[in-house]
Amino acid sequence: MRKPLEGIRVIDLTRVLAGPYCTMLLADLGAEVIKIERPGVGDDARHFVPFVKGQSAYFININRGKKSVVIDLKKPKGRELFLRLVEKADVLVENFAPGTMERLGLGYDIVSKVNPRIIYASISGFGQEGPYRRKPAYDLIAQAMGGIMSITGWPDSPPTRVGTAIGDILGALYVTIAILAALRAREVTGRGERIDISMVDCVIQACEAYNMMWLVEGRVPTRIGNRYEFIYPYDTFRARDGWVAIGVGNDEMWARLCKAMGREDLINHEDFNTNMKRVANHARVKEIVEEWTSRLSVREIVEVLEKHEIPVAPVYTMKDVWSDEHIVKWRKMLVRVEQPGVGVMPIVGTPFKFNNLAAEVGGPAPLLGQHTREVLMKLLNMSEEEIDELEREGVVYCGDKYIS
Repeated sequence: MRKPLEGIRVIDLTRVLAGPYCTMLLADLGAEVIKIERPGVGDDARHFVPFVKGQSAYFININRGKKSVVIDLKKPKGRELFLRLVEKADVLVENFAPGTMERLGLGYDIVSKVNPRIIYASISGFGQEGPYRRKPAYDLIAQAMGGIMSITGWPDSPPTRVGTAIGDILGALYVTIAILAALRAREVTGRGERIDISMVDCVIQACEAYNMMWLVEGRVPTRIGNRYEFIYPYDTFRARDGWVAIGVGNDEMWARLCKAMGREDLINHEDFNTNMKRVANHARVKEIVEEWTSRLSVREIVEVLEKHEIPVAPVYTMKDVWSDEHIVKWRKMLVRVEQPGVGVMPIVGTPFKFNNLAAEVGGPAPLLGQHTREVLMKLLNMSEEEIDELEREGVVYCGDKYIS
């Protein structure tokens, strides 16, 4: 089956997480992603743990299916090569600090003159405009200033980072959506687009109704653990041998939960018979539900509540996730690739599932400079001799010669 982005070529100037995660998604959807890396070190993530036979599994997982081309963009000949590649591309993605591309002579004004149809997408901590634009930012900074740390954790705990790098991931998702929208618009207008995505902006929007608590009520949301501010019971509860998550989204579901617990007397209780009352009395509801769950195993709770059509799940560890047949076999979230220098290794599959289209991991992650020669010969019609000369001058690096 055809992949949705077949025929789309992406020049990827990104490193570490937010940018590479975006271009990973584009590659899974069928785009040809040409990753431009620095001589010597490449993407910083090549040096992140965990390692498998000397290669970063972190890097491999989010750079699968891409091509690595090493060009020194600080050299005039390197910039010239890069702009020639841009002429052949549909999308350029970069996540340097704002101003870096302009200092390299590769800002949007220059690139768009070379290719007016280019979709030029930038991801940064605070965006390309405004007084904070030059502030350095990692995911931790985006989570802090996006507000999400202030509502994550327990009432007596310090502000807490969301376990995964959610600022980076949100930035990647939003820039991917923007790129797809710009590609669609280009079909109509014939023009390219400049995209400016701030990780902080993305985290702020992801805080959804917590923003509105302040904006319309003037109330500052606080940390409340695993419960939800607007629905209850919607929380994690202690079982005899672990933890379960239970989500009761309406009054009808509350009645079913009461029956499952053998507490029909609570269905119309004046303190619990509406969602608003349950939210107000969440501590008492938690005590009641946990008095029941704590006597049962996780499996017993899940079996009982599923019979009553209550949303429920065990709280999985990573070991549990990757032992679950539904996730691994039926959703195909575990795939294996033949990684050069490593052999067959597991990586995370794609969540994209289509009926008449295909999305899949397009192969292993590239070794540094593995595709330099291939790309320059194919796209720019350069000869082996020309490429060898550029390599001697330090403009490019061809890693293919070191692959056995």
